[in-house]
Amino acid sequence: MAQLHDLTALELAAALKAGDTDPASAAEHYLARVDRLDGGLGAFVTVTAEAALERARHVRDRVPRTVPMWGVPFADKDLTRRAGVPARFGSRLMAAFVPATSDEIVETLDAAGGVSLGKTSTPEFGLPSYTEPLAGSPARNPWDPSLGAGGSSGGAAVAVAAGLLPVAPGSDGGGSIRIPAAACGLVGIKPSRGRVPAGSGLTSLAGLAVAGPIARTVADAAWLLDVMMRGAGRQPEHHYGVRAPGPEGPYRAAALADPPRLRIGVMTTSAWDDAYEIVVDPEALKVLGDTARSLDALGHDVAEVALTGSTDYAPAFRTVWQASAAAIPADPENELLEPLTRWLIGQGRALGARRLVDALAALKDYERSFIAQFAGYDAILTPALAMTPRPLGWYSDDPEQNFEQQCQYTPYTSMVNVAGLPAVVLPVGQSSEGLPLGVQLIGRPGGEESLVALGGQLERLIGWPRRHPPCW
Repeated sequence: MAQLHDLTALELAAALKAGDTDPASAAEHYLARVDRLDGGLGAFVTVTAEAALERARHVRDRVPRTVPMWGVPFADKDLTRRAGVPARFGSRLMAAFVPATSDEIVETLDAAGGVSLGKTSTPEFGLPSYTEPLAGSPARNPWDPSLGAGGSSGGAAVAVAAGLLPVAPGSDGGGSIRIPAAACGLVGIKPSRGRVPAGSGLTSLAGLAVAGPIARTVADAAWLLDVMMRGAGRQPEHHYGVRAPGPEGPYRAAALADPPRLRIGVMTTSAWDDAYEIVVDPEALKVLGDTARSLDALGHDVAEVALTGSTDYAPAFRTVWQASAAAIPADPENELLEPLTRWLIGQGRALGARRLVDALAALKDYERSFIAQFAGYDAILTPALAMTPRPLGWYSDDPEQNFEQQCQYTPYTSMVNVAGLPAVVLPVGQSSEGLPLGVQLIGRPGGEESLVALGGQLERLIGWPRRHPPCW
């Protein structure tokens, strides 16, 4: 007999609205799973059980069932502020911080009728692409707890993969949704810059960081993206020029429909090839090839493509990454900060204005070049990650080597943020050891609908939602 966590998010939403279960029962079910399983996984840093049940009863009794997330549980990434709930940002420095106001993404999901169960784990200030903060337990991969979950939305991905949540919001400034989604066998969508009002990227340095969904199925991820587009009490076309979702939402509808014949480029080159030795695991290459053949069999026009290299990309992105840490309100010598964070803050504050301006200009040039190179394609297919999920403790304490390792593991993600393009990670395969292996589809500017349509088509062919980690 299926339990609530066996349902997709859309199935759970339908069951709630049909009266087959209620928001309080759903919250109780997921909270019980968190209590039973999360001690060995590290998905949550804060569980707000009492507040969640109170919120669930409020939704049940006072909120119209017409809102899209009526009673569906989720959790806030610990880089976001929810009034009255600790926001630790993955840092020992912020252990006592309790915000008085909420971020807009929190208000958006509340306005949609969602029920937050707490806060999911992140690395310190979301800076690295793995989630092993000294402030708490590492986010362990549900497929093998000796491995990491990726980051920075690592806790969110662990929670969804282990059935502790049906869906979760994340944020992505260089791959922070797609990396943990790929490592944990999930679907992750990085929207176009400006697409989600509450996490548009338009106010972040170089326009890199945007909000997006993590889910088990393409339709669930598309549905949550529709919800995130709505904003808290307003429609996004009033602010960013993108059309608002209708009652069902354009992305959920696209995920359930086959796309027309599309032109798809298959690429193994990356923006980091001129800076580091990038070696793609043979099993990841096999999954990429299998996916390309599947797309060809589905009737799409598939061809190999290569990215023209740029020696300016790596130093420019590195400069912006360091500069983003400069605003952290702390002395870089503070021992409560992790060594990598202290190094980043120090490097960021030592940057001159000219160097930062030059780096931003170089990334803007790269954006134009990347979009122009692939203007003839509807989507670009790449590996999601260059390697299988990394062991906990794999990353070096030396900041320079640490950065190189991050680039070698995740060479295909940051260039999408720089270009402001949409992308989706799909859990199409598994390694010989049963670990998730995924691919990434990069879309045209504003091309989310084509990506989720392709993803839905592949999902119906491959059937990955039936795969679950051992803890399920």
